[in-house]
Amino acid sequence: MSFDVASFPRFADAAAAFLKDHGQHIDITEAVIAVAGPVERNRCVLTNCSWTIDAHEMYETFRLEARIVNDFEAVAFSIPALTAADVVGLGGGLAEQGAPIAVLGPGSGLGVACLVPGFGKPVVIPSEGGHATLAGTCDREDEIIKQLRRRFGHLSAERIVSGAGLENIYQSIITLDGLLLAPRSAADITKSALCGDCPVAHETLAKFCAFLGSFAGNLVLTLGARGGAYIAGGISPRILDFLARSEFRDRFEAKGRLRPYLERVPSYVIVHPAAAFLGLRSIADL
Repeated sequence: MSFDVASFPRFADAAAAFLKDHGQHIDITEAVIAVAGPVERNRCVLTNCSWTIDAHEMYETFRLEARIVNDFEAVAFSIPALTAADVVGLGGGLAEQGAPIAVLGPGSGLGVACLVPGFGKPVVIPSEGGHATLAGTCDREDEIIKQLRRRFGHLSAERIVSGAGLENIYQSIITLDGLLLAPRSAADITKSALCGDCPVAHETLAKFCAFLGSFAGNLVLTLGARGGAYIAGGISPRILDFLARSEFRDRFEAKGRLRPYLERVPSYVIVHPAAAFLGLRSIADL
């Protein structure tokens, strides 16, 4: 079940609507809640939304003992439960057993986490790595980044590798090329790129995939993630064929002297429709 965030001023209002429909005949006393933002002291102010999600408020309002976790912490915990049907490979060699696994994904933002398998229970390191500074690898990308830096000051990876990022890339290309085109939504840009009826949309999605590959490769190097890179989020499964034909994998590996290191690391797109919920179940069982 899903709700439109814009329809509820506060998270507690959405929770109340959910409990009204699903909690009438069940005694719900505990909850694990995955949120898109940094969690501090069981509380999160969402990065791309005005909601604040607070475990204390959940208890005071609903008498729920809530545990608040980062959404990509939940996705990372889902990895051991995924089957071959839940992922699609995008190149690379064989995963090194027991090695760290990088988990990332563009959606409304750019989530990042690391799964460290162990002899007992796996450990997940949640992260706000999507807000790390983004670098370009060619003159065209440098110009796109320069355009966006004028708007945002600090240019994080999330400003480009996300749904809003698609819109940012598109607008930057229009400005750079002196085109008279109206801004478009991420959904419209993606649709046009996949249909092939707009060169600007096609370049936008191609640059998005290239930036995603560079960022994923950087994350693997940073984490020593020889266990593989898993890409989640709402965008990648929708553009899977385009992504597979794009520069994604080449840019993933294009790390100079460390190319052989990256060539051996497999990359996957998670296509399970609710991987985070598998992870939440694992967290609840810990």
